[in-house]
Amino acid sequence: MDWILSFVEVIRSFGVPYINHHRKLEDYMNEFRGNVNSLNSRKRDLELKMKAEERCGKKMKKEVENWLKDVEKANNEVKNIEEKFHSVSFLSRGRLGSFVCQNIEKVNKIYQEGSFLDGVAIDGPPPIGLSFSTTNPEGQINVRTRIWEYLMGDGVPMIGVCGMGGIGKTTLMKYINDQLLKETEKFDIVIWITVSKELNIFKLQNDIAEFLKLQSLPNNELQRAARLKNYLEGRRYVLILDDVWEQFSLLDVGIPDPTLSMGRKVVLTSRLANVCRCMDCEVVKVQPLSKNESINLFLNAVGLSDGQYQRLKDITDKVVEQCDGLPLSIVTIAGSMKGVDDICEWRNALAELENRVESVIEWDIKIFQQLKFSYDRLKDPNIKNCFLYCSLYPEDFVIERLGLIESWIDEGLLGLGTKEAMQDRGQSILNKLEDFFLLERATGFYDEGVKMHDVLRDMALSIAGHQFMGKAGMQLKEFPSEQKWTVSVEKVSLMRNYMLEIPPHISPKWPHLSTLILEDCGLQRISESFFKHMPGLKVLNLSYNYSLEYLPNSISNLKTLNALVLFRCEKLKYVPSLVELTALRKLNLWKTRIEEVPHGIEMLENLRDLLMTSWALEELPVGILRRICHLQCLMIGMTFVKGEEVGQLRKLEWVSCSFRNVQEFKKYAECTQGKCPTSFIFQVGGTPLLRNFGHPPNFKKIEKGVIFTDSEIERCDDRVVPHGLQTLTIVNCDDFKCLNNIPLFRKATDLKECRISHCEGMECVVDLSLSSCDALDNIEELGLFLMENLREVVRVGVAVEIESTSHAPTTPAIFSSLKILNLHFCCGVKKLFPVELLQGLQNLENISVLGCAEMEEIMASEENHEGEGTTLFILPKLKSLELKNLPKLKSICSGGLMIPTDSLQYLYIIKCPEVKRIPLSLPLVENGKPSLPPSLKEITVWSREWWESVEWDQPDAKDVLSPFLRYSQW
Repeated sequence: MDWILSFVEVIRSFGVPYINHHRKLEDYMNEFRGNVNSLNSRKRDLELKMKAEERCGKKMKKEVENWLKDVEKANNEVKNIEEKFHSVSFLSRGRLGSFVCQNIEKVNKIYQEGSFLDGVAIDGPPPIGLSFSTTNPEGQINVRTRIWEYLMGDGVPMIGVCGMGGIGKTTLMKYINDQLLKETEKFDIVIWITVSKELNIFKLQNDIAEFLKLQSLPNNELQRAARLKNYLEGRRYVLILDDVWEQFSLLDVGIPDPTLSMGRKVVLTSRLANVCRCMDCEVVKVQPLSKNESINLFLNAVGLSDGQYQRLKDITDKVVEQCDGLPLSIVTIAGSMKGVDDICEWRNALAELENRVESVIEWDIKIFQQLKFSYDRLKDPNIKNCFLYCSLYPEDFVIERLGLIESWIDEGLLGLGTKEAMQDRGQSILNKLEDFFLLERATGFYDEGVKMHDVLRDMALSIAGHQFMGKAGMQLKEFPSEQKWTVSVEKVSLMRNYMLEIPPHISPKWPHLSTLILEDCGLQRISESFFKHMPGLKVLNLSYNYSLEYLPNSISNLKTLNALVLFRCEKLKYVPSLVELTALRKLNLWKTRIEEVPHGIEMLENLRDLLMTSWALEELPVGILRRICHLQCLMIGMTFVKGEEVGQLRKLEWVSCSFRNVQEFKKYAECTQGKCPTSFIFQVGGTPLLRNFGHPPNFKKIEKGVIFTDSEIERCDDRVVPHGLQTLTIVNCDDFKCLNNIPLFRKATDLKECRISHCEGMECVVDLSLSSCDALDNIEELGLFLMENLREVVRVGVAVEIESTSHAPTTPAIFSSLKILNLHFCCGVKKLFPVELLQGLQNLENISVLGCAEMEEIMASEENHEGEGTTLFILPKLKSLELKNLPKLKSICSGGLMIPTDSLQYLYIIKCPEVKRIPLSLPLVENGKPSLPPSLKEITVWSREWWESVEWDQPDAKDVLSPFLRYSQW
């Protein structure tokens, strides 16, 4: 009895709270568990949002990171409390109850702090470098590890990666470059610059500034260096200088001393270890691949199956041995043996390699011999010459594929025939050279390009010997001295130098010279005597000499000339007489300032390509085109041509020109009877414009287009429709009312694109009450721009009846192929599409509506679908919806209509203040809640206030989509 009294006294001493905690421990535990479960649910939701943000390149906020740590601590505390609860004594229940209450409050507080109304992430750093999308290179694991440790550590600021040409230095550093791009915590920028053999501080500064997207640097070298230094000093970066051949001062360039900051690293790659040592680098030598690594690389490149390899193993392993672990040799030789299954061919290849290697000792010569094996396997002399020709371009230069093929055509390396056939032949040769790993694919400015490895370029120049003078991109400021000329030279390339002039005392005696490339040399003057001793010259390329005004008259004596290329000599006013140049097959005067057609052009009966613009010439003189009737490619910009004369050019494959009016276009059509060249762009009326920038035609992407400007398009009957017309553009045709009111359009059944702008008389684009129009079924892109009086895109009117008496009249399913719709600055349009046309818009992918001041609805309907109780899904393939500057827009589509987001990638709604509902249907997960659209990349809206006010048919849609959100005023 005494102990009971003592216990009561103890209870009293703790007070009532203790009793409650003792009595309600189970209730507290259940509440605690429930709150922790809610906390973990919020954590999971937040983590899903975070994954979506990371997909958009965003970075987790620090406060979110700390919150997740707090949740983790709370979860750990749960385990401790559960253990205590299951083993708690009677006397300890009150104390544990009190402890659980405290943790309930903690968990509630953490839960509240996890709302993050301003989002869970911030914009990550912008792209900090150039990604090469490399795969893990074979071998060099120890070297990679060592370089990486130096980069991540603080002790080595300068790293020199050395090794012979072709051993894989650049490939290795490209892989490391891509890995560095992921190290946003360590570095702000990863800069990749290719230096190459001819070091030029001025160019190196320009390359760095261009990489960093800095505005143009001053002309003074010291000021340039200071500007670069000021920019780089405040940043953490890795600067990779690839292919360095000589020592230079980093400070002279504007590169801060990396030893003075832990956030700066410089990596050089070089064939010369001494260069790296002289620049205070920690030298890392790249070693040849091991036997197993070499075999793995070879097998990946040659494409042998396991069965083929086992049968040929003894021979292929010996072939690989001859490569001495050099990756460039391995992949190049493998490329030349791709698809070979005959054991005799493999034995012969091994014998050839062994004989070559036995005869040489020095490493550079040895690798040349290994690579020459692949060159020799090309067999066809024309393909070999196509490869050698690539060495005339500067080192590390991206060569545009189409431009290179045109050069091969000029050289006569692709034979004769149609332009299309020669281009196909050129593409086939390029593919073969890539398959042999003699060229590598690269990205150019206008088109896909190729690059030549510097070792392969050296080998090609070595093979060409005295026949080539390849001094492209060597920063020459003067024409090479006579001591460097050889009488036997056949091809000379001095492109991309800074020579300004060729003075009178320079008159090289090159009796065998066939090709002279002086492209982009900064030439302003060429002496009269320069061309006097070049009797066999066939190709002369002076393109991109922007300041060259006159050509010497001695050009008129180059009677063997096949190609005269003066593309973008933008100050050129005068071209000498061409009367004697009867062998000329190409004349490129695109974007020059010639004041008259060159004298004697009508005598060039062998001319196949004529590309010309003349700002001063309104119309091409009558009779010229009749005389040069074998033309395959005709591009005339800024000048009218006669329809009848163009129509009589029966061999034309590619043409871009302008006719003064519809009558001239009709004359052209009468001559051709609709049978147009393979690729064409015709302008009818208006002011002739520059089209296609004068670049060579691309038969991989054929164009078939007509542009009507300031012309009476409604007077064009269906007989003028060019066969296969794909693109129709109508500009400033004020009498033009609607598309299906013109015979030309009704018969253009192959039409893919239609663009209309500045047509003041147009009130609707298509009027279905007038007539049916088959051309509408194939249109994939429709663009409508700057038409003040346009009221409707489609006027339904009286529905066109389907041939059936048992059904009511219905609207035809027009625009069934439409993918892209652009409506810009058409201020009278109130409704984009009536809902009756929805059945024809199943393939629509991109909608862009900009600056339409009266636009009220995108998908309009006279009926209200809200009361129908069903949801109609529209635009199932929509990828991009762009709505900007639409002050009266109230509805994207009526209630009951929804746009699925299975394909949606981009949504832009900017300055549309009256829009209150976004009718997107998000995919659902098992619990019925909306989930992230699989393709969505970005949502851009006007303001946070507008976004918060928008209604959604799915309650949680806004939270799900918030990670993709961007704000923009434009």
